[in-house]
Amino acid sequence: MGPQLPATMRHGAAWLRRFAGTTPGLISALVIVSVLLCLLAGFTGANQLGGKVSRHEQVLEQTEPLAFAAQRLYVALSAADAAAAEAFLSGGIETPAVRARYQQALADAAAALAEATAGASDAETRSIVARISAELPAFTGLVETARANNRQGYPVGSAYLREASALMQDSLLKNAEELSADRFAAVHEDQRHIAALPLGTIGLLLLVLSACGGGSVLLLRRTNRWINPGLAAAAGATALALVWVVAATTIAAAALDNDDSGASRQFQTLAEARILAQQARTDETLQLITRGDIAPGEESYAAHIAQLRDRVVTVLGTGSSAETSVTDWTEAHRRQIEAYRAANFNAALSQAIGAAPESSASRFALVDKTLDTDLVRIRDDLREGVDDAGAALSWTPAVTLLLMLAAAAAIVVGLWPRLKEFL
Repeated sequence: MGPQLPATMRHGAAWLRRFAGTTPGLISALVIVSVLLCLLAGFTGANQLGGKVSRHEQVLEQTEPLAFAAQRLYVALSAADAAAAEAFLSGGIETPAVRARYQQALADAAAALAEATAGASDAETRSIVARISAELPAFTGLVETARANNRQGYPVGSAYLREASALMQDSLLKNAEELSADRFAAVHEDQRHIAALPLGTIGLLLLVLSACGGGSVLLLRRTNRWINPGLAAAAGATALALVWVVAATTIAAAALDNDDSGASRQFQTLAEARILAQQARTDETLQLITRGDIAPGEESYAAHIAQLRDRVVTVLGTGSSAETSVTDWTEAHRRQIEAYRAANFNAALSQAIGAAPESSASRFALVDKTLDTDLVRIRDDLREGVDDAGAALSWTPAVTLLLMLAAAAAIVVGLWPRLKEFL
């Protein structure tokens, strides 16, 4: 046989078992269990709901700005690629306007890259940003080499430009698109976390209500008292905390509007539309640089335009200014292709990069400007919704904790007189 407990401990354990079966023992156990549940529910609720408030601040200060910077980075990189192609197609010395567009696109890319770098907190994002940072100087170097050869009339300039464009299309833009997708996924994840009901807190609050109900039945059977003011007050405080938590979370979820028609989805969809417009513009300019079979480029252009139109209609509806500008751009592109297939390269070139209001370049600029305006507007709606969600949740952690501390105090105050009756 194993070692036995000392006699004092055995007697103490036997006394506790006998005491637990008595009315004061049961009331003492009820006080201890109920107070512990109240404290656990209060601190758990404060922690979970405080996490939601912190997540709302994270969306406004980091996650959403980084997603916006990621799409701006893609647009700026693509614009730099298109401007470099336009400069090359100009032949010889490009116009100051074309050169300025290229330099502005690089400046915008550098600014967006700096913002993305500053907001990068996870290893995957830092890795993508590092790859873009390493490859962007290589792209600019190839473009400058192509420019120098083009100004002197050397055919090798086109080879350098194709290599620069290949680096941009195959690596830089793919990394930027991956970064944009990852950051928008992070925005959706943060919003889901904010809008989700705090099930742990709700479960503990229901346990407190159950303890209050069970305690009332116990007191009725043992002391023949129907209502204990302390337990009733604790149940009321717990019910109020439960209603507050559920209502605040529901209001926050409604403010976020994170479904397929909400501002978050619309924000991402329009960002994708702007990226698709840039991809279609690249298809449009590369066709003229290759000066060969344009069928593959036309297939790619048509696919990008179809996806672009679908996203614009999904967010802004049929007949919006953005859809109209896309239609005008495709018409300008059609005239460009007709001139090219008629072996009138100069007319096709003028239609592609000319400054006339009916040119493809002008029509595309209008598409990009319209999409950017709508994107900024919907971004404001998104941030306003997140801010409203944070306002709905702001007092919930403190209120929940205070209510459950009050419930714990009410239990002690309410049951102490019943316990004193037996002491």
